[in-house]
Amino acid sequence: MRDAFTSTRTVSELPRIPLKGSIDLTYRCNNRCRHCWLWTDDGRGELTKEEIFDIVDQARAMGCREWAISGGEPMLRPDFAEIFDYITSRCRTYSLNTNGTLITPEIAQLMKRKGSKMVALYGATAEVHDHITRNSGSFDATMRGFELLKEAGAGFTVQIVPMKDNYHQLDEMKALAASLSPHWRFGASWLFLSADLDPIRNAEIINQRLQPREVVALDMPNLYSLEEEGSATHSNCLIEDNDLFAACIRIRRDFHVDPFGTLSFCDFIKDPSLRYDLRRGTFRGGWENFIPSLAETVHGGDEYMSNCGSCQKRDVCLWCPVYSYLEKGRYCAPVAYLCKVADENLRCRATLMQDHRRYYRIGGITIQVDSDLPFTGTTFAPKFDDFRVDGPGDDIVSIHHHFGLPKFRKSHLDVEVYRRPPWAIYKHGRSWIYTGIPPDGGDGPIQLIAVFSEDHTSASIYNEKKWAFEKGNLGSLTMFPTDQILIARLLADRTGFYLHSAGAVLDGRGLVFAGHSEAGKTTISRMLESHGQILCDDRTIVRWHEDGWRVYGTWSHGDLSTVSPCSAPLESVFFIEKSDTNRITLIEDRSEILRKVLAIVIQPMVDVNWWENTLDNVEKMVKEVPFYRLEFEKSGDIVSELKHL
Repeated sequence: MRDAFTSTRTVSELPRIPLKGSIDLTYRCNNRCRHCWLWTDDGRGELTKEEIFDIVDQARAMGCREWAISGGEPMLRPDFAEIFDYITSRCRTYSLNTNGTLITPEIAQLMKRKGSKMVALYGATAEVHDHITRNSGSFDATMRGFELLKEAGAGFTVQIVPMKDNYHQLDEMKALAASLSPHWRFGASWLFLSADLDPIRNAEIINQRLQPREVVALDMPNLYSLEEEGSATHSNCLIEDNDLFAACIRIRRDFHVDPFGTLSFCDFIKDPSLRYDLRRGTFRGGWENFIPSLAETVHGGDEYMSNCGSCQKRDVCLWCPVYSYLEKGRYCAPVAYLCKVADENLRCRATLMQDHRRYYRIGGITIQVDSDLPFTGTTFAPKFDDFRVDGPGDDIVSIHHHFGLPKFRKSHLDVEVYRRPPWAIYKHGRSWIYTGIPPDGGDGPIQLIAVFSEDHTSASIYNEKKWAFEKGNLGSLTMFPTDQILIARLLADRTGFYLHSAGAVLDGRGLVFAGHSEAGKTTISRMLESHGQILCDDRTIVRWHEDGWRVYGTWSHGDLSTVSPCSAPLESVFFIEKSDTNRITLIEDRSEILRKVLAIVIQPMVDVNWWENTLDNVEKMVKEVPFYRLEFEKSGDIVSELKHL
């Protein structure tokens, strides 16, 4: 789930400095996993701890503040604790990948240092786990590692590594992972071929690969990814001008060091010609000179341009030149397995767009509604049906429903700007944070959080009431008590406002009948129903366009369920009163009109910007549209007088 409360600059916007390093301490491992692409039993030539310290210091001097530590199994090195201590004491944050079998009480204490620890899980039982690792007792050793981390109070993430021989235990592995830690994730959803291009090892890895539909199910695209360019793991590897790595090198701010002291811009680069020997040169020389020189080294050529370079599926494909090298020994070749995954990805995306996205248009504004749960034909109340459209318009607002509350700090709710049931509203940076509060206005358990952009044109809504969504017949698109709290904010920036009023179209002309509850809005709407088109009997939208003022229907109806998404030029506004007679009187006092209109404007959270914009909009309408006092009795004769007027 995306961070609900913060936004950061993209890495490519930062100066070209080596912000993050990844280092593999060894490619040796006490397991012999069936899917492993890196394993070797030869530790000759590995960096000494002193050499590692020197590389860390050189990188730190150039700006490196984050390290990813991995292997092989990094704890297989007898000097692991010293290396880990040195690296993590000289960076802002770190991550560590381990199989967990070699964790000791002493190492567990070191793991308390704040950072990300990922411990691999290959099965839910010893039988399956040890079958994958080919190391009898590895499951029990991993479970001991988990217990030692928990006893030390060292947080960790369980990383489930799915493949053919353990996929039947996927649900059991998820349950086990959840019982071990509140944090768990899937590792790579597909398996890379061996770094040494060994055909025997590759055959075994291929045998463990999941079916494409299973790969996509594990790494399901979301609606956010559909808005972005590409969703692949290596989506940074954008190809331009036939230079396969030029764009990638230009935007990357990370690097990789292997156990033998060679440097490159990606940990999947295993070609010796694309790696720089730090034992024979400096880190600065590798970063500033060698890596940039690789930008024009690898070319796609005809093979690339006639396959992946011209493929219409490129934006949804996991293909990257480094994977091509591992599969085929060259960087420009297509990978048939990934082509099949891309096909499945496209099918999944089509389903996602169909089942998890809806568009509705109101007041000239299109509201795109996304949901982590699929929509059904009964998710929203029938009143929304006429407002549903096939796609976005010129003015689009997006809301996304999530189920479950995001993590947030107390500081997110420090600046309270509004408190009136059902909402308390806070300003955090450039976001508005809405939290649901009890009817008495006090603080209770938070069950709903909505995070809006500064202009309210996008929102993430987090709701614990999953059951309410699944039950259906929802009365608002936002799952708030009413959508007016959002739409009224939007209209202020769009020369419009929401009115407590009924609306109708007679002979192509829009009429607004304004008044509070019991004023007779529904009654007069019923009188007009057989003579024209009812827009709504309780709420209408009024907006100014270049061709004048228009009135729009809304779905916020009263006792009369007839609603319409249509609009018409605004002819007149009537302040209605029930009476024993029928009388229509022109109101000429603009001050009186202004007071009356402001009294029926629907108010969301009121701040200076909203109030100033709304006041400007109302004053403009008051000057340009005729207003009447309309008294009417129950006979319905007022309709003929309206037509005559």
